[in-house]
Amino acid sequence: MVNGIINVYKEKGYTSFDVVAKLRGIFHQKKIGHTGTLDPDAQGVLPVCLGKATRVCDLLTDKDKVYKAVLLLGQETDTQDISGQVLNQAEVNVTEQVVYDAISQFIGRQKQVPPMYSALKVNGKKLYELARAGKEVERQARHVDLPAIEILEIKFPVVKFRVECSKGTYIRSLCADIGEKLCCGGTMQSLVRTRVGEFRLADALTLAQLQELRDTERLEEALLPTDRIFSD
Repeated sequence: MVNGIINVYKEKGYTSFDVVAKLRGIFHQKKIGHTGTLDPDAQGVLPVCLGKATRVCDLLTDKDKVYKAVLLLGQETDTQDISGQVLNQAEVNVTEQVVYDAISQFIGRQKQVPPMYSALKVNGKKLYELARAGKEVERQARHVDLPAIEILEIKFPVVKFRVECSKGTYIRSLCADIGEKLCCGGTMQSLVRTRVGEFRLADALTLAQLQELRDTERLEEALLPTDRIFSD
């Protein structure tokens, strides 16, 4: 059995569970677990634990994360991203300074209501299952921490930004909340996770690259020791 951690680059179109299923085929073993769900439309760093390393999955899930997000102002959807059904559209009549001021208010410790389209469970039911059935239930706001948000570019109606955040933060919900603050609505257009703890985007390997390493009997090159997560 293979033991260790792989820094996988999850590509758009795959669920996190799809990645695990593919890796089970590549490594020919069942004991594999991912360390934090990325939406199918999102891409980027997804650390995956193999063998005995699955014992530290929860520790990796608790690590702080960094994302690059693209916010589309003037539109609201039921999923809070552009894959969902459009609920409202509005003109974007704000200045760049107003956007900077609004986003700065989300830096620090915040309360965030999880989206209905999420894997969180209420009374044993996943929220996205209830949402798909046309049901909406009350969700408790949760504390999240956003130590830094950096605006990278503004070209209305699009705002690109980088955010550092604690576990449990939904960037889709952050985009929707920013849109609400600006009184025009907002939805997440795209998302890339660039870091999870010490695992960085530049070092992440695609499934195709991992398949190639297997075919050339070099998979050990992709494996990181389990104690890597204690490096900080």
